[in-house]
Amino acid sequence: MIREDFHVHTTFCDGEDRAEAVVQAAIAMGMTRLGFSGHAHTPCDESYCMSAAGTAAYKSEIAALREKYRQRLVICCGIEQDYFADLPAGDYDYVIGSVHYLKIGGDYVPVDENPEIFQKAAQKYFGGDFYAMAELYYRQEADVVSRTHADLIGHFDLIGKFNEGGRFFDENHPRYIKAAYAALDALLETGRPFEVNSGAISRGWRTTPYPSPPLLKRIAAKGGRIVLSSDSHRAATLCCKFDECERLCESVGLKPERFRLRR
Repeated sequence: MIREDFHVHTTFCDGEDRAEAVVQAAIAMGMTRLGFSGHAHTPCDESYCMSAAGTAAYKSEIAALREKYRQRLVICCGIEQDYFADLPAGDYDYVIGSVHYLKIGGDYVPVDENPEIFQKAAQKYFGGDFYAMAELYYRQEADVVSRTHADLIGHFDLIGKFNEGGRFFDENHPRYIKAAYAALDALLETGRPFEVNSGAISRGWRTTPYPSPPLLKRIAAKGGRIVLSSDSHRAATLCCKFDECERLCESVGLKPERFRLRR
């Protein structure tokens, strides 16, 4: 099993554990590389992300931990850059590009907060048409690399976080497939890898990672690349279900690769 994880959150943003506790857990697990990816400042919603001061403290702490534990673990400092976040200075080891919100007029609507907010948003802004909601999401997703300068494409189909078993819409519906494939094909052209993200599994929302198995098959058919990640918000969920995710990927013809840092 791959023993590295680059989508990891701490108390610097919306994670539950301090960075050093995460480092110690990674060492105890026998991990080889650990990447922190705090949420970049998002002006439209400051409830979960790092402030300017928090970002400076984050970078300082990760640098200190990198030095303290350099004989035991490779520690990297990354950032998770939302589609609507402030662009960061270019001094990170890597950037994860993600879409967490839909911009509708002057409103920024989260797609991953909870099922109730998700359903209410579909009713309020789309007249209950979840496919129209997904179409907007994937139009934004198609541009996430150019918008965020990402090295890794984060949770591609986050719009389906609460849709296990088709709770809100049919992921085999032609409108959904058309929108998802259009975004996926556009992102494949960038050459950036997609993360196979187990975060919704550890939170109990899904039994499979992002992207869903049909989308993983599309990535395989198009010659795309993948990297395993946990989107961990607790030290206990580092590398969550990586063995199962790796088997799933291999079953559709994909082999997870070691993440290539930008520096």
